[in-house]
Amino acid sequence: MLNPKNILNSFAAAILLASNIISVSAQTELLKIEDCFNPKNNPKRIGDMQWVGNSNKISYTLNKKFVIQDVYSLRIDSSLKYEDINNGLSEGKLDLKSMPSLNWIDETSFWFLHKNSLYSYDIVSKITYLRRTLEELEAIEIHGQTLNTAFVYNNNLWISTAGGKKQLTFDGGNGTVYGQAVHRNEFGINNGLFWSNDGYKVAFYRMDEKRVTDINQLNLTNTPATIDKFKYPFAGDSSHTVQIGVYNSLTDQIYYLETNGTYDEYLTNIAWDNEDKYIYVAHVNRDQNKMDLKKYIAETGQLKNTVLTESNARYVEPENPPKFLSNGDGFLWQSEKDGFNHIYWYNKKGKECQITSGNWVVTDLVSLDATENGVYFLSTQASPLEKQLYYAPLKENNVYFKIISLGKGMHNVNVNSSKTLFIDDYTSTKVPRVYSIFKIDGTAINTIFAAENPLEKFDLGRVVIKPILKNNISYYTRTFLPPNYNSNNKYPVIVYVYGGPHAQMITESWMGGANLWFYYMAQNGYIVYTLDNRGSANRGFDFESSIHRQLGVLEMEDQLFGLEQLKKTYSIDENRIGVHGWSFGGFMTTNLLSKNPDVFKVGVAGGPVIDWKMYEIMYTERYMDKPIQNPEGYNNANMLNYAQNLKNRLLMIHGMDDDVVIWQHSQLYLNKAIKLSNDNLDYFFYPGHKHNVIGADRLHLYKKVSQYFFDHL
Repeated sequence: MLNPKNILNSFAAAILLASNIISVSAQTELLKIEDCFNPKNNPKRIGDMQWVGNSNKISYTLNKKFVIQDVYSLRIDSSLKYEDINNGLSEGKLDLKSMPSLNWIDETSFWFLHKNSLYSYDIVSKITYLRRTLEELEAIEIHGQTLNTAFVYNNNLWISTAGGKKQLTFDGGNGTVYGQAVHRNEFGINNGLFWSNDGYKVAFYRMDEKRVTDINQLNLTNTPATIDKFKYPFAGDSSHTVQIGVYNSLTDQIYYLETNGTYDEYLTNIAWDNEDKYIYVAHVNRDQNKMDLKKYIAETGQLKNTVLTESNARYVEPENPPKFLSNGDGFLWQSEKDGFNHIYWYNKKGKECQITSGNWVVTDLVSLDATENGVYFLSTQASPLEKQLYYAPLKENNVYFKIISLGKGMHNVNVNSSKTLFIDDYTSTKVPRVYSIFKIDGTAINTIFAAENPLEKFDLGRVVIKPILKNNISYYTRTFLPPNYNSNNKYPVIVYVYGGPHAQMITESWMGGANLWFYYMAQNGYIVYTLDNRGSANRGFDFESSIHRQLGVLEMEDQLFGLEQLKKTYSIDENRIGVHGWSFGGFMTTNLLSKNPDVFKVGVAGGPVIDWKMYEIMYTERYMDKPIQNPEGYNNANMLNYAQNLKNRLLMIHGMDDDVVIWQHSQLYLNKAIKLSNDNLDYFFYPGHKHNVIGADRLHLYKKVSQYFFDHL
């Protein structure tokens, strides 16, 4: 057999090799539950692959070795060791045990963080510089060229430059939060510090949470146990107030943008323009049905003007800040306003040009081209299950799109700074993982690494991914069949469900987007089935927003339809159908089992939302409006109202420290079942775990989930 570790000169050869691996060896061994969570059974990945400055070289970690590699000659330089960095410090010695995560400054130097200190290293002089000594941090953002650093320590904002450290704010804590993500990480928000292009000014969030409800959680790490508190804004209740400040290190001044909206509006998608003259902010009203993109004068904080407005009777959800052209000719903006997420160009004259269009979704705006006359993007144009790289020119009334990537499946792309080459991280249902280098026009240069199939020794059975049609809408399904499937036998079914917005369970990727537990249960005689219902991601606004004001209704209808189609396709035991899901999937599991006792025999619901009035404002009000505006929708989706209908076995699981779906959800359901003398509910919680059970305890979790189905289904 060919060894996929060999460096290949053809992307097609790499795909063929990776595909053939699946079928060439005898597959006789069955999975043990421990195998499902053994990292050795995951396809190997290359760690931290990135471009080295403006060069044609990449750096990465493979098999615990750090290498720098020329993408044309494939010459490898593995001479750089973490010991060099340790020994390069002029005063004292570092204690790195492996190569840190690097951030290249140019072709010969990089910076990294270690124990909250910022270092840089020059690979020519072999000198390590201690750039900054920081503190125990709550947030940090480093400007990649100046290495100026903004961070949050003890709830206050600090700045660190070549001149030293300085505390900028003094009122943090007691409900005031600086420099961290706000609005519960909705609207694409994942940080709270935003450097200007020149690295001398930083915008930051200031959030006042004093109006927001306190949640008390039991901390079992102390003896006796203590109470931890955190802020959690329930749907319909008071929200927090957000401001955007700017610190100018050249003038040593702080000022705030004059946003002047209601106290509970959402401020998101913050971006500096290419000349650092203006700051753009997307304002979303509390009802989330209107968005104004506003432009502020960076030096004063004054409002310049409103650049564009979007509205929708259901909701508007901006998730990507504007991307500015360095030549000053406007910016690119992503919007769902025509029904699918597409790219728009607003040029310097203020004219709107739609660059992409069609009944498919732009998933990532990757890069402008070298001349800034076009844009590279990832989209689902080929299939809702795929991500492919495309190119489109920046021009009015554009209808031209060129596909760049090769191979059916999922592509993640990293373009070099000169916009001439890209790294392609590729996987499909037949290809574990391939890392390749391409010219920007799609010409293959070299394959860096093709992962072996780590599962070739296992008798895994078959997975079938296909669409089913309902009212002229395709719903994608994924079915894991037992290895010895025989249509003369009848098989129990486990439906694995999520079903909520911003998630897609089924993709054209390794194992179809699932994990080894699905194969494990199939090997134990179950058909494991998933359907991405209305409400799930990457199918367009109507598909995802159709669940508006009625969570759990259309999703359940689609899941039941999928089951009917499954019965027509495979030989199943209709008296032995189970369902399992987590988070929104936990809500769906409880919903399906409570409202369809004649269909589902057993369920396992993890971290379930039980009463949407107790979930966070930003997410819940987007899909349900406020409770006072939609009492019927909230009542219909409240699982407490259906606890008396629980006729079959349900295992409910929750992390005690869950700060996403608070523990009270499942506890209220447990209490309701007790009051009803309903002994069909079993209950288990995990001390010390948040919204999911991770680490070593995850094996315990899935032993329990599996055994519950073994015992009751």
